[in-house]
Amino acid sequence: MEQPEEPVTIHTVRLAVSVAAAILATVGCGSDRATAPADYNPDVDSTDFVVGVDNPYFPLVPGTVYHYEAQTEDGMETETAEVLSDTRKILGITATIVHDQVFLEGSLTEDTFDWYAQNKAGDVWYMGEDTRELEDGTVVSTEGSWEAGVNGAKPGIIAWADPSAHVDEEYRQEYLLGVAEDFGKVVAVDQSVTVPFGSFTGCIKTEDRSDLEPDILENKYYCPQLGVVREETVKGGTELNQLVDVTPP
Repeated sequence: MEQPEEPVTIHTVRLAVSVAAAILATVGCGSDRATAPADYNPDVDSTDFVVGVDNPYFPLVPGTVYHYEAQTEDGMETETAEVLSDTRKILGITATIVHDQVFLEGSLTEDTFDWYAQNKAGDVWYMGEDTRELEDGTVVSTEGSWEAGVNGAKPGIIAWADPSAHVDEEYRQEYLLGVAEDFGKVVAVDQSVTVPFGSFTGCIKTEDRSDLEPDILENKYYCPQLGVVREETVKGGTELNQLVDVTPP
């Protein structure tokens, strides 16, 4: 079943417009950002994509549910990421949908649908997200929502087919001016990592940052046949989010 098409919300569009002028002015005045927006034109030919995602470092098997936990200053935060059998057409590409929910002490605080697609080479592209923040069961923000091809938004890489060929190469993971400006960089391969779900080898370590939150830096570990097992804030915070269980299809 294909998820119904929905436009980016008016709230999000207004947010993008409100910050665009200031950010463009910075770029025009010699900004040292890794990739100037005008120069970012990713090649996403729909004929070069396949249906489904089987990249070993980011496998998306429909029916699989990943369970994460993080102890925060506000209490225990749990997260479930379920790979749906539904798909969504974006730029003529069939994207796999992941339904991600975050709970703080049992109360839903974030409800997001992420969209991913894999090209024939095996690279996984992030095509957008529909995200909602909640307080006491009420949606209070959709900030951060974007869809490739809508209002200037462009997709980015979330996982390479061959991470070892891209070590220390920074890449965009998403792009919508003022809304989605995350970057990733593979900083190490063949890593070993232990989380509550188990111990794993052959993992990839990335460094992740955002131009919208320049004081925050994260490390993520992607392990074969699992995907992300650990996320750790190493600058601007101390949050540690770890894989605790996987429910198979």
